[in-house]
Amino acid sequence: MKLQQDQVWHQGDLYLRIVHWDRTFIVYKAMENLETRQGTEQQVSKKEFCRLIKGATLLTNEEVRELSGKAL
Repeated sequence: MKLQQDQVWHQGDLYLRIVHWDRTFIVYKAMENLETRQGTEQQVSKKEFCRLIKGATLLTNEEVRELSGKAL
């Protein structure tokens, strides 16, 4: 799986959205609710992020729109 900016991953009760993708690190936002889009941003290495999303589901743009009620 290739990581890209604006991807949304669903892991347990959290949604993880890639805010900034770089060659060496990833800034992501962890949210409990996609409608409000409130959450905390964190910066981790790509390796750490891959460990974090292990077992998570990558949401399609259509699924994100349905859950948030808004366009990306």
